[in-house]
Amino acid sequence: MKIIAKVHYFLVSLFITVTIASFWQPYNLGIATANTAYNSENQITNSSQGELSSEYYVQSKVPSKTMSAVKPLNYPPSRKTDRVDNYHGTVVKDPYRWLEDTDSEETKAWVKAQNQVTFGYLQAIPSREKIKQRLTQLWDYEKYGIPFKEGNKYFYFKNDGLQNQSVLYTLDNLDAQPKVLLDPNKLSEDGTVALSGLSVSEDGKLVAYGISASGSDWQEWKVRDVETGKDLPDRLQWIKFSRVSWTIDGKGFFYSRYDEPKEKSKLEDVNFYQKLYYHKLGTPQSEDSLIYQRSDHKEWGFAGEVTEDGHYLIISVWLGTDRRNLVFYQDLTNPNGKVVELISNFEAGYSFIGNDKDTFYFRTDAKAPRGKIIAINTQKPEPKHWREIVPQSTETLRGAGILNNQFVASYLQDARSQIKIFDLKGALVRQVELPGIGSVGGFNGKRDDRETFYSFTSFTTPGTVYRYDMVTGKSQVFRSPQVDFQPTDYETKQVFYQSKDGTKIPMFITHKKGIKLDSNNPIYLYGYGGFNVSLTPSFSVSMLVWMEMGGVYAVPNLRGGGEYGEQWHQAGMKLNKQNVFDDFIAAAEWLIANKYTQKGKLAIAGGSNGGLLVGACMTQRPELFGATLPSVGVMDMLRFHKYTIGWAWTSEYGSPENKEEFQALYAYSPLHNLKPGTAYPPTMITTAESDDRVVPAHSFKFAAALQAAHAGDAPVLIRIETKAGHGAGKPTTKIIESAADKWAFLVQNLEM
Repeated sequence: MKIIAKVHYFLVSLFITVTIASFWQPYNLGIATANTAYNSENQITNSSQGELSSEYYVQSKVPSKTMSAVKPLNYPPSRKTDRVDNYHGTVVKDPYRWLEDTDSEETKAWVKAQNQVTFGYLQAIPSREKIKQRLTQLWDYEKYGIPFKEGNKYFYFKNDGLQNQSVLYTLDNLDAQPKVLLDPNKLSEDGTVALSGLSVSEDGKLVAYGISASGSDWQEWKVRDVETGKDLPDRLQWIKFSRVSWTIDGKGFFYSRYDEPKEKSKLEDVNFYQKLYYHKLGTPQSEDSLIYQRSDHKEWGFAGEVTEDGHYLIISVWLGTDRRNLVFYQDLTNPNGKVVELISNFEAGYSFIGNDKDTFYFRTDAKAPRGKIIAINTQKPEPKHWREIVPQSTETLRGAGILNNQFVASYLQDARSQIKIFDLKGALVRQVELPGIGSVGGFNGKRDDRETFYSFTSFTTPGTVYRYDMVTGKSQVFRSPQVDFQPTDYETKQVFYQSKDGTKIPMFITHKKGIKLDSNNPIYLYGYGGFNVSLTPSFSVSMLVWMEMGGVYAVPNLRGGGEYGEQWHQAGMKLNKQNVFDDFIAAAEWLIANKYTQKGKLAIAGGSNGGLLVGACMTQRPELFGATLPSVGVMDMLRFHKYTIGWAWTSEYGSPENKEEFQALYAYSPLHNLKPGTAYPPTMITTAESDDRVVPAHSFKFAAALQAAHAGDAPVLIRIETKAGHGAGKPTTKIIESAADKWAFLVQNLEM
């Protein structure tokens, strides 16, 4: 039972390698992002672009200090049209609508021309190659995932250092010689086919695994025999935002899928009408049993989970990114068992923890915005009969599981991990002693397990795996990575500053020891602020290189996240979204006021919802920042709901179809708030041609509009990755290329 990323596990499976990485950050905007962690290194990277056209790029060999004096870049032309739309009486121009057609020859030519400008500029920066070399050197260390056990076998992921994808191993016991079970690096020559989901049968003999190509959310699932290492004939397609859960007999599993897309492009297809199926091993997908669908609710999605005793199928019904969900169940011991609606109103979030026969345990925020654990007896399902087991506390409960017949609960206190153990009646047994202030993942296992594993990481601690004894409460280092740096040379502090409305916001600041507060330090200010996602301490090789160069890394915990529960989340969503931007701007102003930096040396960055954050802040306060890095961002807040899973974000942002919500969206939409004649800070927008989460049209249109509006000499570029998506599953080589380009761009434009 996973206690970390337990809520809506099906989306977590989109990036299974997060558990084996030594760096953790949210980098996602999709279905049920509440407990999803994504690799912050996954900025968009360059594959081979071929020869660069000399008419578009700055001459190479330009010395770094004189490069800023080179004449302004010659941006490719972006055709304007007279397209307008009427929203509730407001006429809105959309001159770059044609860039939404990513398959058109005109758009492809535009992408090629923009990349020629961007990569020509980046490759002319002298420091880029040295930065790339240092990134590669530091990245080359063994990275271990958290072991888990099924049947009589252990499973874990490991990356030797520079492998594009991490490899799945199996062990008969912890002292045995590991055996390679699945090596994703053999699925493609360039590492762009990644493992994106994993589920092992109860007896440990079979593993179902999902693979995705070029970073797409679409998955193909296969089944492998653990003993032979051979794949079975089973092939399942058109799966997205789904978990896989085996029946206790290992004869098949439950999963969710969409109908095959009918649009000419997968980027244009809107994801509605997900269905829950059962697949029996050895049969074609066409014969899979339909378990549940709702043709009257096209937005509903379904996540099926078999209880540990094999008795029930728990069905979590989700609606977009709303943390509120429904809970249904089916008795698997009854061949004619019907789906029963246990919780049938979208009034709170419920995450299944485990069961004692017909008593189900849930983590919920019902009348408890910071979370609590309750018990529901299916024989008396009315709310008046629900029992509170672990009440809400001052910390935020993010997830829970059952091990050693005890609840293991994961909390956040000021964005720092805490692990508490309770008995099944709710009495506190102990608080787990952690190595320091940081983030914890793991505590997987079965109800009777007395052994489990967890990982610990911080801004200066690579992900270290510990073995934990549930009886004695003792932790023992199981795998400790060896990175070529001295953690004692760096320090992290947490400060609290006031936002525009007086709200106190926490912020982590990490840097080399002994820096001077003389306003001359380059700052990398990274934020997210949405979808109930929490930014917690995490180790990053990329950030280590940044700090080696004298940079400071700052991470504020903005409203809209989940650090302080549902109230904190709601304070940064829909009509309250401006609070998130105010929090981020206030962080920048605090860093300047406290002499960490100055405007010309302050860079802001974020991906996905964080890309929206950067886009909104740079259009509202262009004079405040020395550089901006919006990545795979939601930039067109009037049309985000038109493509793929974008409709699901209306529960977070609001809908342009609603007049009041339209006015709020239009007021901060980055695309619609660029002002002609404004000198914008140096900007590098990043996106990817295969991103089917936040489709690249957002960044395409924003880049075209920014280049047209920009009045200064600072570069305003767009970097468009090929054979990549929203960030999940990106190969190491591409991640390093991306990080080298990012830091080179900042070194150049912050005059480091």
